[in-house]
Amino acid sequence: MAKKWDINLVRNIGISAHIDSGKTTLSERILFYGGKIHAIHEVKGKDGVGATMDFMDLEREKGITIQSACTQVTWKDYTINLIDTPGHVDFTVEVERSLRVLDGAVLVLCGVAGVQSQSITVDRQMKRYGVPRLAFVNKLDRQGANPMRVKDALVDKLKLNAVMYQLPIGLEDQHKGIVDLVQMKAFINEGDSGEIITEIPIPDDMKADAEAYRNILIEKLADVDETIGEKFLMEEPISIDEIRAATRKAVIGLKLVPVCCGSAFKNKGVQHLLDNVGHYLPTPMEKKEHALDLDNNEEKVDLFPDDKKPLVALAFKLQDTPFGQLTFMRVYQGQLQKGEFIINTTNQKSVKIPRVVRMHADKMEDIEIAHSGDIVAMFGIDCASGDTFVHEGTNVAMQSMHVPDAVISLAVAPKEKSGANNFSKALQKFRKEDPTFRVKRDEESNETIISGMGELHLEIYIERMKREFACEVVVGAPQVAYREAISQEAEYDYQHKKQTGGSGQYAKIVGKIMPLETQEDGATFLFENKVVGGRIPKEFIPAVEEGFAEQCAKGPLIGFPIIGVKCELHDGAYHDVDSSYMAFKIAAMAAMREVYSKAKPIVLEPIMKLETTVPEEYQGPATGQINQRRGVIQNTSSVEGNAVIEAHVPLSEMFGYSTDLRSATKGKGEFSMEFSHRAQAPRNIQDELVKKYAEKRANENK
Repeated sequence: MAKKWDINLVRNIGISAHIDSGKTTLSERILFYGGKIHAIHEVKGKDGVGATMDFMDLEREKGITIQSACTQVTWKDYTINLIDTPGHVDFTVEVERSLRVLDGAVLVLCGVAGVQSQSITVDRQMKRYGVPRLAFVNKLDRQGANPMRVKDALVDKLKLNAVMYQLPIGLEDQHKGIVDLVQMKAFINEGDSGEIITEIPIPDDMKADAEAYRNILIEKLADVDETIGEKFLMEEPISIDEIRAATRKAVIGLKLVPVCCGSAFKNKGVQHLLDNVGHYLPTPMEKKEHALDLDNNEEKVDLFPDDKKPLVALAFKLQDTPFGQLTFMRVYQGQLQKGEFIINTTNQKSVKIPRVVRMHADKMEDIEIAHSGDIVAMFGIDCASGDTFVHEGTNVAMQSMHVPDAVISLAVAPKEKSGANNFSKALQKFRKEDPTFRVKRDEESNETIISGMGELHLEIYIERMKREFACEVVVGAPQVAYREAISQEAEYDYQHKKQTGGSGQYAKIVGKIMPLETQEDGATFLFENKVVGGRIPKEFIPAVEEGFAEQCAKGPLIGFPIIGVKCELHDGAYHDVDSSYMAFKIAAMAAMREVYSKAKPIVLEPIMKLETTVPEEYQGPATGQINQRRGVIQNTSSVEGNAVIEAHVPLSEMFGYSTDLRSATKGKGEFSMEFSHRAQAPRNIQDELVKKYAEKRANENK
């Protein structure tokens, strides 16, 4: 008998963190205690089964999470839709798309390493979407674990108002359970899988600490909640229910982050974390959502998770299965019913829903109706990630999510001619699934170029082509996403004149180009019309802008896009008969080509933010390697015998870094990197790139 749908008992949550903080291990425990699985498997388990949520073969082999898996668990009275997201920066879009549809999140932190680079990225993403969160300090069974230091790092590095809501009983190999500071009770986990929770008296040596930390908790709550504040000043007793209600309000208002403790691997503290998810994270009713009205200048329209209102649902993730494309949907308003017609507002096509399923990692159960606030999946719907679905009569779209620029490209081709069909099928599928995976055809070299977020990102897709589409791929050298820019102002005065039989072409434009600081909205090209007195008719002005913009798509220096340019049009001339839109567009393109070299063009290269963690005895070699790669060290810190080196390094120097780092540290070093900014490439590198591009052009023209 299915449980009656009660939206107040629903929690849509994600689990996100730095790679290797134990997210997937934590998800595995949550599934076990929620009764979804009957045995616990480890991420890199000896039993060869692998964690339930890492169901792709590749994920099991590499022991990392690549795709966000989605499942539903029942815990006590609560229905929890859980999404386990990847921690690796190359799969950052998986985190983005999950956070887009979640109401709350659990930020998992390693009790030893604390706040790492990817924790900072995930935190930034949570802040972008205003996602309330709890923090879970994991791995307290490991040597050097210190939850207080992690809590301080949450405050210092992430500027979160983090407050201890639990204290661990014992650390490292003595870690047994937790003291709950709200109830002022102690609990330990027993049984083979930690399923038996026993309440014990608070250990004598912890009583003073527990009192002190509970007072801090009340003080912090008093700062953000008036009712608690008044009682605190009057020294009146505050009940458990009052603390929970005030905490819930503060968490949803993004004013407080409760910190929980435990060790997922040793089955400690997970059930209490689930209790707190129910107590403190929002229901779909409490997270404000809006859509854009496409019939009314994209005005914001508030959405309400009410089954009786018109449907608004977002397809946030696609996945291929043996049964066809599976589309994950978050229902924001109204309800989805099997067999009914819904409209995709991106292309206005009407589709019938053949099948609605509830997912449990890679297993599924069929359902008839999906209620407002739920996360479900549909089969047989052809759409792209980020499409909005509605009932007839509604025309709104959910805001699309932030998709970062690609930083690395590879030329790929099928090894065998016979694989060409599967090759293009695979690329189409991956492109639909993942907005950060881009495919383009290089017209000059006739190569297929794939671009993505990092080496591992593209490596995984190449491996998937081989496994899922039986298509071996030949891979060219990695290509870095350089950009061209100008470093000084230059004036142009260009006349385009062509006389053929019949009407000719005539356009004259005068103005200047100059470097542009990036605009607030991130735009890197700006056109300004300063023509007065009708020297150029109004209808030809857009042609000039279009010509400049088109010429900037591929720079003459090294063939990469030109960014950071402001083009001003001051004056010009036209001919009553011979001037046309096309003539002015051609004039602008030619003027840009002609003036470009006078503006001292430069090459910009992508600079990555690198964080390398190595045992302290290897700090010297690790720093040396970064310096050799033109890295600029920003900060070095020491955490429990490990040195953490933060640096800015050009992406072009980072190929093969993982192999070098492993050999220099006997396999103990690890690193993560993400795009930081673009900076001018050194002159020798620019000259080399210009020379290569000139040779390439010469060969093509032969």
